[in-house]
Amino acid sequence: MWGQLCARASRRGMRAMRGDAGMVTSEYAMGLIAAVGFAGLLYKVVTSGQVRAALQAVVEKALDVQF
Repeated sequence: MWGQLCARASRRGMRAMRGDAGMVTSEYAMGLIAAVGFAGLLYKVVTSGQVRAALQAVVEKALDVQF
């Protein structure tokens, strides 16, 4: 009984997965454009003066710890 229910659910899941094979080329292009834009924005934020100073202070504090 339990095995039949599992098999039926498995077949149903396989049918559902076959319906959507993945993204089309235009979706890949939009995803790539969004990722590049986000990477550029993140780069600008991380390399800004304030963030660079804060990161440098954190690293210097971590290296100055007495063991």
